[in-house]
Amino acid sequence: MRILISGAGIGGPALAYWLARYGHRPTVVELAPGPRAGGQAVDFRGPTHLTVLRRMGLLDELRAHRTGGTPMTFTDPRGRTRLRLPAEFAGGEVEIPRGDLVRLLHRHSAPGTEYLFGDTATALRQRPDGVLVSFRHAPERHFDLVIGADGLHSRVRALAFGPERRYVRHLGYYAATWPFPNRLGLPAGSTGINTPGRLAAAGADPRDPDRAGAFLLFASPELPLDRHDPARLKALLRERFADLPHPVPHLLATLDEVDDRDLYVDSISRADVPAWSDGRIALLGDAACGATIGGMGTGTALVAAYVLAAELARADGDHRTALTRYERTVRPYARRCQRGGDRTGPFLAPRTARGLWLRNTLLGRRPLLDRMLAMGEDIATLDLPEPARAPQG
Repeated sequence: MRILISGAGIGGPALAYWLARYGHRPTVVELAPGPRAGGQAVDFRGPTHLTVLRRMGLLDELRAHRTGGTPMTFTDPRGRTRLRLPAEFAGGEVEIPRGDLVRLLHRHSAPGTEYLFGDTATALRQRPDGVLVSFRHAPERHFDLVIGADGLHSRVRALAFGPERRYVRHLGYYAATWPFPNRLGLPAGSTGINTPGRLAAAGADPRDPDRAGAFLLFASPELPLDRHDPARLKALLRERFADLPHPVPHLLATLDEVDDRDLYVDSISRADVPAWSDGRIALLGDAACGATIGGMGTGTALVAAYVLAAELARADGDHRTALTRYERTVRPYARRCQRGGDRTGPFLAPRTARGLWLRNTLLGRRPLLDRMLAMGEDIATLDLPEPARAPQG
């Protein structure tokens, strides 16, 4: 089958890898000019994630690139430590910089995949025998299936299912990240100043101490923001964090030199789509059931890609049966993993001084921390379907 995948982040290349191994002809279209570098570290935890990575032949490579986890320290504006969380709390069993994972997935999938970088779909017209796809630059083409693996702000979902406002709900916070030169000699890990409704954190790159990354988060009602207007986004961050002490003024000053492509600012939101497919068009990962951060979206996308490819192979060309089985298997699992995103903002930046005190007090007790770690592994567990037939290669 000729299958178009929109999105070359995590789920798209993973799906392309499996489709090619089952003998299909995947094409991945991506608006960016190449695989996206940078981004926060992503993690995998529990037997389900690790089994998929092992079956892809990626687990050993990821372990070679892992960061070792990201310990988190929360301080008050006077620099007093209020809470320390160990590396495994956020880092799972394998944590890796997102850019490294994207690069590895692209390299593993490229031999069997056509990549169209710097382009995007502009129209989808379903026919009984397939989908006619118009592109911004490439000529119009016919595909047997189209899969939207293009994130929370999915282009495919907007074209085939309707406007984003129907499916994406704001969760009351905004987050920002960007890299910068580590002139302050910041240590590895994440150290952040917490005030009610705000967190300003930074830490050195675990493999390059001359580089560092900033992470800012603040509570807010939904704002009329253009995610593609970096000047306005930078002004907003300066406005929201101007009163915090060192090193926050230094972090804000680095916004003047950051490449606009490396600045990420977005609301913390979640997507809920009632049905993940319509005819020959389907959604995968955050486009279908995602959360901006904190919802185990990376591992969920890899699991969903594995299941979708296996069901297409098992159905032997019957896409309706395959897409139904895929959603029936993955939806309950994805919803469990997604719930972490609902709690990310209130956890990282409780809105009140009492909320900060409660979080710091409760998580300062190791037994509760251990229970939370165990719950994370349980949530991320799914009985994976066996491949319908041995993959090629």
